Amino acid sequence: MTMEVQRVNVKFFAAAGCGVALDSFVRVFNSWIQGTDGEYYDLADYGHVPAGPGVVLVADEANISIDNNGDRLGLLYSRKRPLDGTNREKLVASVAAALDYCRRIEEEPALDGRMRFRGDEALIIVNDRLFAPNNEETFSALKPEIEALAKTLYGGTSFTIEREQEPRKRFAVHIKASAPFSIKTLLESLRKNVN
Repeated sequence: MTMEVQRVNVKFFAAAGCGVALDSFVRVFNSWIQGTDGEYYDLADYGHVPAGPGVVLVADEANISIDNNGDRLGLLYSRKRPLDGTNREKLVASVAAALDYCRRIEEEPALDGRMRFRGDEALIIVNDRLFAPNNEETFSALKPEIEALAKTLYGGTSFTIEREQEPRKRFAVHIKASAPFSIKTLLESLRKNVN
């Protein structure tokens, strides 16, 4: 089965002990909007929704959010615009963008180093139920690309890939490494092994 993947979402989860209030991200994202010439143009604050979408920064190519779905805080990169290239190249580009936003949040002066992300776990979602239904056929078609991506990220460290089993949900996989990784290390691995 061949399929073309678009609208890839990637989430990296907050490290244990990160107690940054969601309203802090309203201020951070507002400063990002003011600091660019139209790259970001709006934000939505869903911080009042329990286990919800958190704070969403809206841009043309992708939305970036500090997401709390499933009561698991993290950064969610939601690609909206189509990408060129192979499925693997699209996955790598989306993961690299998500990692870069994680790095930017970790280095954000207004947060004073209080927000860190785990590099040993990632959630990858294909937000396209028509072309990537959540079933075993989609998983079989995309598994080689997802495994190649995980090997690039984690090198020789073992990892697992688990598919979301609920067919009514979007196609999603959790990638979990058996050792801790920093966001910086993952970015370096991608840049070194892909470029």
